[in-house]
Amino acid sequence: MTQNTPRKPGRSELMKPKEIFGFSGVMALFLGVVVLMSTRDVLLSLFGTAVTFVIVLAVILLLVRTMKPNTAEKTDTDDETHGFNLNP
Repeated sequence: MTQNTPRKPGRSELMKPKEIFGFSGVMALFLGVVVLMSTRDVLLSLFGTAVTFVIVLAVILLLVRTMKPNTAEKTDTDDETHGFNLNP
């Protein structure tokens, strides 16, 4: 018999959102500093930082979404879907 206890997420799974937001933030800050140093306009720099953060975050999340799941993720997903009767 199989247990219906959920699997505890590993450390890498817990750190993934922080890594994505951190990378996006670093890229946005880099662009913000470059714009601030070249134009000396704080408002333009803040706008560029915010837009860059959103765009980089969206691109990273789309790339992560297209990745193929490994066998452990497939079995975990299969276990979750087979536990429910989707076709009564």
